[in-house]
Amino acid sequence: MTITITAFEKSPDGDQGLARDTRVRWALEEAGLPYKVRLVSFKAMKEPWHLALHPFGQIPTYEEGNLALFETGSIVLHIAQRHAGLLPDDVDARARAITWMFAATNTVEPPILELQNAVLLERDKSWNNERLPLVKDRVRDRMKQLSARLGNADWLDGDFSAGDLMMVSVLLRLRSSGILDEYANLAAYVARGEARPAYKRAFAAQLEVNKP
Repeated sequence: MTITITAFEKSPDGDQGLARDTRVRWALEEAGLPYKVRLVSFKAMKEPWHLALHPFGQIPTYEEGNLALFETGSIVLHIAQRHAGLLPDDVDARARAITWMFAATNTVEPPILELQNAVLLERDKSWNNERLPLVKDRVRDRMKQLSARLGNADWLDGDFSAGDLMMVSVLLRLRSSGILDEYANLAAYVARGEARPAYKRAFAAQLEVNKP
């Protein structure tokens, strides 16, 4: 059955690969699965046909036969559970990898998104100068914890897994802030993720859509 995902017709991040369809593309590339992409505009994302796939009017979505999924973490987990390459065979190691997927989206990403909102959407607010350092401190608290846990290891728990795919994707959002570079092992960790051939293919595919 053909896999079809949705992606921005024109990604708001331009050529940075931060749109969440890149995470799904990466997972599909790691699993060696062919897929098609349906490009949607911001207007189309609010139309009934798309809301039937994603009730919150966002991207990406995933369709395979009669199955339709939304939420990046759910889609990546679905791919990882059904195809080799993204989760360990050992049941305990598999559970730990899935835990890292949840940690990436539930614990690490929220303060990073808060920082992005403070910088991009709230910079003209009178209280932003006071709030921004507090937001950055919350991000640094998470980075200190994650850096300590990663230590000198290449990946979070043994070999590369879907947990690393999600964590690297989340940490990429920090690059423009300069905070990622304050933690050498995390910066190197992200670089290792970006160096994977599957990530390069996913990034190139997303970049192709956003060429001028």
